Amino acid sequence: MAAPEATTNPPTGGLADAFGANADILTSDIQSLSADEITHRVRMIDSELKVFKSEMGRLKHELSSCQERIKDNTEKIKINKQLPYLVSNIVELLDVEKDADEEDGAAGDVDAQRQGKCAVLKTTTRQTVFLPVIGLVPDSELRPGDLVGVNKDSYLVLDKLPSEYDSRVKAMEVDEKPSEQYSDIGGLDKQIQELVEAVVLPMTHKERFDKLGIRPPKGVLMFGPPGTGKTLMARA
Repeated sequence: MAAPEATTNPPTGGLADAFGANADILTSDIQSLSADEITHRVRMIDSELKVFKSEMGRLKHELSSCQERIKDNTEKIKINKQLPYLVSNIVELLDVEKDADEEDGAAGDVDAQRQGKCAVLKTTTRQTVFLPVIGLVPDSELRPGDLVGVNKDSYLVLDKLPSEYDSRVKAMEVDEKPSEQYSDIGGLDKQIQELVEAVVLPMTHKERFDKLGIRPPKGVLMFGPPGTGKTLMARA
């Protein structure tokens, strides 16, 4: 009587669907194990699953904490960015590098250990402030002379403000060389002579004033009723 031959049926159903082409190798591997070895492997897999679930729970908790901190910091930024700002001017942007002689790990001033751009600004209250951390505006967007809004307490730069000007001064700006001459002005010969002596001659004959030790005035204030030739004299 012939002995029955052992045959191995190809994996079907869920195992083949789950592991695809590796299902045959997995099936033969399982068939070569004893019941105790299979039980041991199952326990190891259950243990690893518990570790993964614990790690996933920890990551979810960290994600939730980070989202809460982001929300709180966003609210703080909104509060700090509320007007009125303390208006300031950027005086200078500085590159700060870590000192090569400083020992690694040595305790020191945190501000002194920062790298990157720092700023010096001057406020409208005539205070000059050094900022090791500029604030919310990237240093690449700032230039000396820029007008910025800073926090009233920490002086951190919160926003870059548009350039402001006095409309009355803007109206007096001269974009092109004036064509007016003194000969176009009548009846103001005395005032023209005083203007020339105070403003023109110190520029055209500076050496004479230096030789005589005369300090010319820094400017001239012209006043009078409208229509008396003040603007025309200034342009001439």
